[in-house]
Amino acid sequence: MGAFLLRRLLALAATLFGASLVIFLVMEVLPGDPAAVILGTGAREDTLAALRAQMGLDLPAHARFLGWWGEILTGSLGVSHTYGSPVTELVGERIGVTVPLAIMAILLSTAIAIPAGVFAAARHNTAADAGVMGLAQLGVAVPNFWFAMLLILVFAVWLGWVPAGGFAGWDKGWQAAVVSLLLPALALALPQAAILARVTRSSVLETMGEDYVRTARARGLTRVQALWRHAVRNALIPVVTIMGLQFSFLLVGTIIIENVFYLPGVGRLMFQAIAQRDLIVVQSLLLIMVAAVVTVNFAVDVAYVLLDPRLRLRGRGDG
Repeated sequence: MGAFLLRRLLALAATLFGASLVIFLVMEVLPGDPAAVILGTGAREDTLAALRAQMGLDLPAHARFLGWWGEILTGSLGVSHTYGSPVTELVGERIGVTVPLAIMAILLSTAIAIPAGVFAAARHNTAADAGVMGLAQLGVAVPNFWFAMLLILVFAVWLGWVPAGGFAGWDKGWQAAVVSLLLPALALALPQAAILARVTRSSVLETMGEDYVRTARARGLTRVQALWRHAVRNALIPVVTIMGLQFSFLLVGTIIIENVFYLPGVGRLMFQAIAQRDLIVVQSLLLIMVAAVVTVNFAVDVAYVLLDPRLRLRGRGDG
């Protein structure tokens, strides 16, 4: 187990370094001058040159890349050109919105998808199965910002149950904060739930054909009893994989959804940083997102090995 964890940690570190290099190079080739954005297009050239030197933009690319990594290794991500504050401080102020939003979206997605997928599998080739899968197909096809606008129209404008946007803040009480995040979380969760429901249905149907399920039926269990006692539990392994992969889509989705609902989260900070050409904030947020995704995938790999030790032995044989 120790060798397995060491290999995975080395792969994680290599992935982060490679991702940081790609992010830095992409930011280098993008058009636009951060100094011109800050000072305006009418600024004098000597003033622009002085600001570029102050921001370190006059240094060679490799020096700026190594300097960025030097700051990362010391626990700092640099200072925002626009806000004049450390990037870690900016992220810390907004993480209290984005992380609860992502957790609520995952919980809602799971709560909707797994019962729907099992329900459709239990009624395979019936009208109920076709109805659930039709809704799932619709959920996959429709983008989450459209769901967001539809939810605002129905629950905020017509019914008036929840606010249309904004964040109440945790200092106003957790109930008000959760209500503020409910519609954004649902808008993020619905497309992911649609994908997860289809995977759950397929996995349960496949598991229902296994010998141990047929043996359970032969011992006298009904189809529903065999489904819940044996098929569903084993069918959840690929579902966990999809949930881990969906985490990256949720992170990208928060950039859109936080802007639709005017939430002061990391996604909105990313959008503002792109618009203001705040390179250090953009590249640092991208690296944080990559780090979050690879860390979740690392946790999924470890969970696999804990659930099925044969994978650890297979990995040792491959190595």
